[in-house]
Amino acid sequence: MIKTTLKIDGMMCNMCESHVNDAVRREFDVKKVSSSHKNGTTEIISEAALDEAKLKSVIEETGYKVISSESQPYEKKGFSLFK
Repeated sequence: MIKTTLKIDGMMCNMCESHVNDAVRREFDVKKVSSSHKNGTTEIISEAALDEAKLKSVIEETGYKVISSESQPYEKKGFSLFK
């Protein structure tokens, strides 16, 4: 799995977070997406790498500016009795 972290300018409230999250879910097959207007970030967990140019375009169509994007491998962390 891949974790993509975006720095986004222009999010001011919870509704802004929802607009960004909904736009990402509508255009991409993601496991999880969460945004924080306080931190100015959006984190996306997906099975495969996302097209960063399309991702930027989709978010900017909602009225926000993508400042940076970073992707890295993601391992789900958690307690498990089964190894």
